[in-house]
Amino acid sequence: MNPSKRNLYILTFVLFVVMLGYGIIIPILPFYIESMGAGGMELGLLVASYAVMRLIFGPIWGGLSDRIGRKPILLIGILGYAVTMVWFGLATKLWMLFAARILSGVLSSATAPTTMAFIGDSTPENERGGGMGLLGAAGGIGTIVGPVLGGFLASESLSTPFFLAAGLSVLSLLLAIVFLPESLPGEARRSSQEIEKLIDLKGWGQAINGPIGSLLILTFISTCGLMIFANVFGLFSLEKFDFEPDDVGVMMMVLGLVSALAQGVLAGPLTKKWGDETVIKGGLLATALGFGLMLLANTYMTILLATAFFALTVALQIPALTSLTSRRATVPQGIAMGLSNSFVSLGRIVGPILGGMVLDINLNLPYISGAGFMLLGFLFSMLWIKPTKPQTESVSP
Repeated sequence: MNPSKRNLYILTFVLFVVMLGYGIIIPILPFYIESMGAGGMELGLLVASYAVMRLIFGPIWGGLSDRIGRKPILLIGILGYAVTMVWFGLATKLWMLFAARILSGVLSSATAPTTMAFIGDSTPENERGGGMGLLGAAGGIGTIVGPVLGGFLASESLSTPFFLAAGLSVLSLLLAIVFLPESLPGEARRSSQEIEKLIDLKGWGQAINGPIGSLLILTFISTCGLMIFANVFGLFSLEKFDFEPDDVGVMMMVLGLVSALAQGVLAGPLTKKWGDETVIKGGLLATALGFGLMLLANTYMTILLATAFFALTVALQIPALTSLTSRRATVPQGIAMGLSNSFVSLGRIVGPILGGMVLDINLNLPYISGAGFMLLGFLFSMLWIKPTKPQTESVSP
């Protein structure tokens, strides 16, 4: 087999395993939390702690891989992920869950940037786009398969899915140790001084105060809405519908599957026909409606349909917001996209905390507040985003 293709398949498996583990945890955490006498606020903080660590340590690991090589950092990430999955499975106290989740965020954040950099180092330019796409697809499949697998395995024991994720991580670690070469030669590695120059505070400030500032805020609002919905769903459905872990797993699988199909199949044609601006505005308004539909749902099928509709509305916003941010950026694309990812991370931090906090006040309040949050985003979009011609009119033949 071609070495570059072999490396790509191994890295794809690594990223799939990491995202599978992330998906496995989603339907189980609410039941873990409840078994330890905790509630929505603790669940929100637990989910947010992982996002905070990834936000902080992802760039740090990426910078270290530029200095000492990709393979050592990748191996640290995989090994750390395996250890924290075992820790999760053995946890009997709430503090153990928090410690495992925080450590998982610190260590597993080394995998994604390093795998992407590895592909950039070792894949020919004409194959690089396909390689990145394959990695993205692996991550997406992991987040789709993970929740349903975790939900069904947890029906026997809440700890079983964590041990399965740990075992797969060990397998991917062994594959990486044996078959993956170092992709970054010594002469191509950066010095500490060169890495420090990558932190461009002035450029960040210019971007936030420029044309994309409002789009970054809308990206934050959109991500917050998604995280409010997904984070409280387990406890919400447990209390309101008496769902089991496998039921929650199926719903989260539907959320991921519809999101993947919407972004991969519908987003492109819709934005070409109506433009990014219209899709963003319509998506924000429809997401507010999706929150309301969840409050009205009272049977398994109506809950399933409401979840699918919500996933569709959010999924269409993300590519449109990213595309419009890229097109309207007056700063280098790296800064613009980096800031966009940072605002996504902030949404993944604030959303779970907000949703968990209001869930403890009233069972329906997360979805009521989520609807209000998205309506506010819709009003902002009407004020901030001025329509332009659809993309098809500006594409050269």
